[in-house]
Amino acid sequence: MKKIAYISIFFFFVSASVVLAQREDAGNYEYDREVLFGINKNTNGGLIGGFVLKMGYRIDETNFHFFGLDLVNVKNPKEVRYSTVLGNSYIFGKSNYLYSIRPYYGRELIVFKKAPQQGVQVSLLGAIGPTIGIIAPYYIEYAINRLETVREQFDPEVHQSRFNILGPGRVFEGIGGSDIAFGGNAKAAVLFEFGVFKSNVTGLELGYQLEGFTKEIPLMPTVENRQVFQSVYFTFFYGFRK
Repeated sequence: MKKIAYISIFFFFVSASVVLAQREDAGNYEYDREVLFGINKNTNGGLIGGFVLKMGYRIDETNFHFFGLDLVNVKNPKEVRYSTVLGNSYIFGKSNYLYSIRPYYGRELIVFKKAPQQGVQVSLLGAIGPTIGIIAPYYIEYAINRLETVREQFDPEVHQSRFNILGPGRVFEGIGGSDIAFGGNAKAAVLFEFGVFKSNVTGLELGYQLEGFTKEIPLMPTVENRQVFQSVYFTFFYGFRK
């Protein structure tokens, strides 16, 4: 988390310097609405934390409001991935996935505008909304003996030896046995936007995410589980404007 925070601070100052140097060239770069698609990386997720959709609408020259939807996989920070003799990888002690569906509403303030075909636009934004958490069973393939294996949800009282685990279950196996948790989410971020053409936008959002549920989420039964999750994240965006 510290590395991401340092990178975020460094990127902010570098980009802000570039923008300040180019403010004299800023021209007419107005737009009324935008649709953005993004890939998220966060300190509670894996290599790809999730996917983002955002639709924004202009209020005035420097203010926008937007609606968004995040689909992300939330992990326990104590999860450790192991490899088997078969080359498969799994997480020992994990019994459930947590998939968060986060619709939200937010406001965006443009701090520095970009010129029509150059520069960087910097905005501050905040958002809040409900969360629907899907708690899906985490399946493993477990060797009962040399000839017989089973695929079932991890149970620390049954699957005590990690050397008998051959790998994870199939994709979305056991999804029909999922549970639902309700909660809320909020975030604050800095958004850097690039792009050569007025109709297209490429951007990077750096921020802090807070999410809480009405009950504890049992991701790993053998360690302390949480009801509230917080993370630092960055999201790469690409989208269209009119």
